[in-house]
Amino acid sequence: MNPETRLQALSEFLKAKRSKLNPQMVGLPAGTRRRTPGLRREEVAQLAGVSTTWYTWLEQGREIKVSTSVLDAISDALQLNKDEKKYLYALALEEGVDPVSSNIEETKISPSLKKILQELQYCPTIITDRRLFIVGWNLAAANVFLDFDQIPIEERNLIQLLFSRKEFRSLAVNWEHFVKGFLAIFRTYYGQYVADKWYKQFIEDLEQAYPDFRLLWHEGEVSSAPEMQIEFRHAKAGKMIFNLTSLQVQGNNDLRCSVYTPAEDTGTESKLKRLIKHQNNHQ
Repeated sequence: MNPETRLQALSEFLKAKRSKLNPQMVGLPAGTRRRTPGLRREEVAQLAGVSTTWYTWLEQGREIKVSTSVLDAISDALQLNKDEKKYLYALALEEGVDPVSSNIEETKISPSLKKILQELQYCPTIITDRRLFIVGWNLAAANVFLDFDQIPIEERNLIQLLFSRKEFRSLAVNWEHFVKGFLAIFRTYYGQYVADKWYKQFIEDLEQAYPDFRLLWHEGEVSSAPEMQIEFRHAKAGKMIFNLTSLQVQGNNDLRCSVYTPAEDTGTESKLKRLIKHQNNHQ
């Protein structure tokens, strides 16, 4: 595992989480005006019961020894949720998986998974691998999002498509909210597979190509299975509202299934049925 990459990711994460807290949120006095938002390092150290110097070294990404009990205290001080705590552990304790090979062959989804995709006829569904490359989708997803068949396999990365394709940017009413959910999932994988050099290069490439990726990525959101309601403004179907549920697929390939269920009493399912019927009639 590349310690420099791991420690840099740890440093950025701790800074991002600290910046989102203020003294009142953790029961500390507001004190004097602050030059930067968030808690000071010494305040996090105080809450966690460690020295300011030790916490500063940890946040700077220095190679120091840490224990689970201290990480628990820091997690509590920064008010981390379950997924964020797992991410912290993976980076601080080198618990990330060290893949035998950083190369991922084209993933073939199982017949049973294909059957599930077909059965979810009016629920746009996308299956991604641990790098969030799209490896499977159903007809509903192709109608609501993109015809992924028209995109070369090596360009079917969901994160990159969210930033590069105008279809995604214009589809989601709150595009940032939409993107943040998938960035949170992506960061979960990054913490787990930080030894895979592909992630570092991919993140650097997107930061250079898309300034808004850089801003959203450095917010440090982590979630293994975010659930959210998304409003779309589809070019042909109009307003559509879906509930997104992200599911981990059991097996060796580390696949994820993102299902968009039409929200009840919104007319979304009827619009989707008409959209698919219209598309079928013109094929």
